Amino acid sequence: MRRTALAALCLAAVATAGLTGCAGEDRANSTSSDSAGQSAAEDRKNSRKPQEEPFAGLTGGEIADRAREATTGAPSLRMKGDVPDEESGGTLHLDMALNKQGECAGTLGKDGEGEAELIKTGDTLYMKYDEAFLRAQGEGGPEADAAVALLAGKWTKMSLKSADAEEMAGFCDLDQVLGDLEEGRSEATRGKTTTVDGTPAITLEEREGEDRFTLYVATEGEPYLLRVDSTSAADPGSLTFTDYGEPVPARTPTGHVLDLDSLG
Repeated sequence: MRRTALAALCLAAVATAGLTGCAGEDRANSTSSDSAGQSAAEDRKNSRKPQEEPFAGLTGGEIADRAREATTGAPSLRMKGDVPDEESGGTLHLDMALNKQGECAGTLGKDGEGEAELIKTGDTLYMKYDEAFLRAQGEGGPEADAAVALLAGKWTKMSLKSADAEEMAGFCDLDQVLGDLEEGRSEATRGKTTTVDGTPAITLEEREGEDRFTLYVATEGEPYLLRVDSTSAADPGSLTFTDYGEPVPARTPTGHVLDLDSLG
């Protein structure tokens, strides 16, 4: 499993209980107290036992393969983080929830070039651009002033029949976004256990040539991929994966929506 979604986009709480008792003069209370004391001692003894190793007996590659299967099999998820833009050499910032029905909702941005909100539901793509985004696209010319006046801060919509909408909708295709979770055996090596936003995880170290990646895989419940860090000098970046199986908030914007198709 290489590069994961990085390349595709440019991929218990411990409960403690205390026993309290009152020492009485009668034998029944004494017996109860002794029993409680023995239970407490046994609990302390058990607490000193080593915790079961997550994914015991599995290699790093086998864990990575399980993470690939679980992650690509999820009906929906949310991705958030920074990934390199290979075309411009900058960094893309994204926070996107998407599902296998092609729905999505979130934001896309770039260093110094603003941000756009994006929603796809049905066969319609909705977008709202800030001024910086529009000026960056217009390269600061007169057309940028016109675009800002017309579009900045307003919801727009396009049919997926248009080439521009189809290209942007690619960010909403969960199978396409996760398409770089490669089939086949991974050569990842096991790392330390840790947590990702409170979720217990194990780290896996993966490499592809000179590139290095750290994968974080959930050790409780489904072995979902929780985070990917790239320390590659060429493609540094990090993505987190959350909200597995949660509904995507892809709701049609309220109020006036500017129909870009009608404007040609």
